[in-house]
Amino acid sequence: MSNRMFQGVIYQMKDTIGRVVGVTDEMGVVVACSELSRIDSIKDGVQAERMSNSSSFVRGGYTFKGFSNTKRNDFYVFVEGTDEMADKFAGVLAISLASLKQFHDEKFDRLNFIKNVVMDNIMPGDIYAKAREMHFVTDIPRVVLIIRVEQQKDMSTFDVVQNLFPDKQKDFVFDTSENDTVLIKELKKGIETKDIEKLAASIVDTLNVEYYIKAVVGIGTQVTNIKDLASSFKEAQIALEVGKVFDTEKSIVNYENLGVARLIYQLPTTLCEMFLKEVFKQGSIDSLDQETLFTIQSFFENNLNVSETSRGLFVHRNTLVYRLEKIRKITGLDLREFDDAIVFKVALMVKKYLQSSQERF
Repeated sequence: MSNRMFQGVIYQMKDTIGRVVGVTDEMGVVVACSELSRIDSIKDGVQAERMSNSSSFVRGGYTFKGFSNTKRNDFYVFVEGTDEMADKFAGVLAISLASLKQFHDEKFDRLNFIKNVVMDNIMPGDIYAKAREMHFVTDIPRVVLIIRVEQQKDMSTFDVVQNLFPDKQKDFVFDTSENDTVLIKELKKGIETKDIEKLAASIVDTLNVEYYIKAVVGIGTQVTNIKDLASSFKEAQIALEVGKVFDTEKSIVNYENLGVARLIYQLPTTLCEMFLKEVFKQGSIDSLDQETLFTIQSFFENNLNVSETSRGLFVHRNTLVYRLEKIRKITGLDLREFDDAIVFKVALMVKKYLQSSQERF
């Protein structure tokens, strides 16, 4: 990547300087040059000068200036000529390319650093030391979003998200699998959950409308310390997995809004099976038809209000009461009673979780 970056600068300098200019690595191999035919050729004497820690020398009709981000010179600029002007050109180019290389290395080191933090591949004690080394601010609010697609199209999800968040010093984008792209978003103070969800919705809309890519976004909790990004990442993963079971129609799943679904998802299946056996009569929940289940769902959505539910279902109030009484006789639970309604709601979610577990395995 550095070589391509050097070549871009050197080629632009070709007409301005009016001399042959280029860059060699520490072994004297030309990695960039205004004359493309000289790339990969070798400049004699560079390695010997490097071993003597020389940063400036003249050899073979060229002036050389070393540059690096470390004490040793990893690269050398060379300019045709041994006069004072060649020395000045070499000095200016060395300073410019050293600054450019530092910016490039910091950018990519930061991305690798943040990726290691998120993936929990770095010791907690090393996080702060590395952050100080790169002048990385650790106590800024951030959040992890995972953008999951069913199938990659011609346009990469990574490229789309990268273009949406071009500030690579604040926002970080990387892939963790073929279908998952991670966005580490720096947040301004005062940003609320609904604002993050709007941001996620804009990503989903862009992928869907402009590139015909169907995506789901999992959102972790907001964190104010860099070491907590790994937790936010895991939460975003859980949000996607739980959403796949309980909120299949949602394209935005926020960990903070999972509620009891999060607890059920983390329970052992054996415990869930025991719960269903203890709550319901044998096979009673399986005997409920789709119309009855739809009635139950509507009743929950209308906060256990018989009048509102009957209006929503376009049925007489007495008809709904009859259906609820029928459910009570089959299951032993009266949905008009708050405690029984809670148990029934949780039981339906547990059953859904067990069904999804069986499908996975």
